[in-house]
Amino acid sequence: MWSWRESRRRRLRRRPFPPEWLSIVERNVPLYRHLPPEDREELLGHVQVFLAEKYFEGAGGLEITDEIRVTIAAHACVLLLHRAPGYYPGLVSIIVYPVAYVASHVEHDESGIVSEGEEARLGESWERGVVVLSWDDVQAAAADGDDCRNVVFHEFAHQLDSEDGTVEGSPALGQASQYLAWARIMGEEYERLQEAAERGLKTILDEYGAQSPAEFFAVVTECFFTRPALLKARHPELYEELRVYYQQDPASLF
Repeated sequence: MWSWRESRRRRLRRRPFPPEWLSIVERNVPLYRHLPPEDREELLGHVQVFLAEKYFEGAGGLEITDEIRVTIAAHACVLLLHRAPGYYPGLVSIIVYPVAYVASHVEHDESGIVSEGEEARLGESWERGVVVLSWDDVQAAAADGDDCRNVVFHEFAHQLDSEDGTVEGSPALGQASQYLAWARIMGEEYERLQEAAERGLKTILDEYGAQSPAEFFAVVTECFFTRPALLKARHPELYEELRVYYQQDPASLF
């Protein structure tokens, strides 16, 4: 029996997609251009639901426009294709700054000493229902560059990771048997990235992923959707784990 929310979502997915919004998606979401027609239709339906349920707020003087809302929503909904979408149930609002912003942070070293400071950030995902993004960096990802970076994919991967109640680089998987393979392959690849980062070796994966398993999952998600053929060629087991989790094979689209 359909709940009221699911019934409403079904109606939203069936609504005609506004032509001006479609122009934004075609212009700002590089992967959309490669999707087959049925995936495009599914994605646009998800975008309708996302925009109806999530609140966008400008910060640092930024005025929220349809271009900002639709671009971010479409990238976020790419991660939901082919899956039973919960539409990021813990997420309430997206705060968007015009450029990278400064945030305070607290660090604890191995000896227990606590240090505080400030750092520039491109985005972050809070456990209290908020994603923060820099519009300038969202646009950089929309330009279809030559690296594996996409701040929206990164922060919304954290949202998926948090849906099981913890953020540790292991999102809720479909079957219990998947966890063993996930832990082995993700663990091995994470250690390789840590070793490469310590030795100053460049890889296709951003060394930021060496900070923690949670950041590793977000970084490899970026690469899976932005440079899938390269990830599959250099890290085939890692690619396969992500292919099974996301139920997508983006390398086959290029």
